[in-house]
Amino acid sequence: MKKVRKAVIPAAGFGTRFLPVTKSVCKEMLPIVDKPTLLYIIEEAVASGIEDILVVTGRNKKILEDFFDYTPELDALLENDGKRELLEISKKMENLANLYFVRQKHPVGFADAVMNAKAFTGDEPFAILLGDDVIYTDKDTVPGIQQLIDCYYDTGKPTVAVMEVADSDVPKYANIKGEEISKNRYAIEKIVEKPSIQNKFTNNAVIGRYVVERDIYDIIRNTKPSPKGEVYFTDALQTLASENRLIGCKFEGKRYDAGNKLEFLQANVEYALRDPELSDGFKEYILKLSELLKQK
Repeated sequence: MKKVRKAVIPAAGFGTRFLPVTKSVCKEMLPIVDKPTLLYIIEEAVASGIEDILVVTGRNKKILEDFFDYTPELDALLENDGKRELLEISKKMENLANLYFVRQKHPVGFADAVMNAKAFTGDEPFAILLGDDVIYTDKDTVPGIQQLIDCYYDTGKPTVAVMEVADSDVPKYANIKGEEISKNRYAIEKIVEKPSIQNKFTNNAVIGRYVVERDIYDIIRNTKPSPKGEVYFTDALQTLASENRLIGCKFEGKRYDAGNKLEFLQANVEYALRDPELSDGFKEYILKLSELLKQK
């Protein structure tokens, strides 16, 4: 079995849920504490052994490429001022991974974005990490996409990340029906996009982490478009499920939907509380605020 060495990150969306700021700022650059959302996702891929990463962008998103570029003026300033720690942070961005960028010419969905990666991935299996999903794992837990890669190696089948959601959230996600074949692993029989609560199979939802093989391109190409003309990636995955070739992996860790305002704020609070330089002072502030809220 070929090693999963490459990852694709679709990042061409407009970020309409975060208007007005996303009118001129890429949603992937919105910070969780002091890091852009995209950086957390790339760091997850790198920590999972991914060597080459393709970011699929769109018009007016050159800032994503610039962020990981060499910045001689900034580096010279930091070096002259003796700010070695900050200089190392800047240089780390330049050498984090082998990063490549391609533009999705027309914003017609996730499956179309993936099609832009065909020349990049060639005949190798590859990971897909959606730019809205941030997965936190502690130091004793394997990174999110690594858990899927391990599942792919164990089963030899394409794999999707699964988490349990409340009934009220079922219509927000792709929903699966399948048999549990081992702890937290499911042989998926059916997968449907955003069903009503009444039509759900289970409360197991698919979130933005996948490991697929090269035939996904032919499958997408042969999948019937929706009435709006968009091919849904979920429909392509159903082809794999119909062939008994799709596994669901219920991952360990906490997932934040960074495109959702409330979860984005929660991520900022929780990442700040995990930061050793911020945690004490921020915790004190949170406790004081909690007391003030109790008095109202």
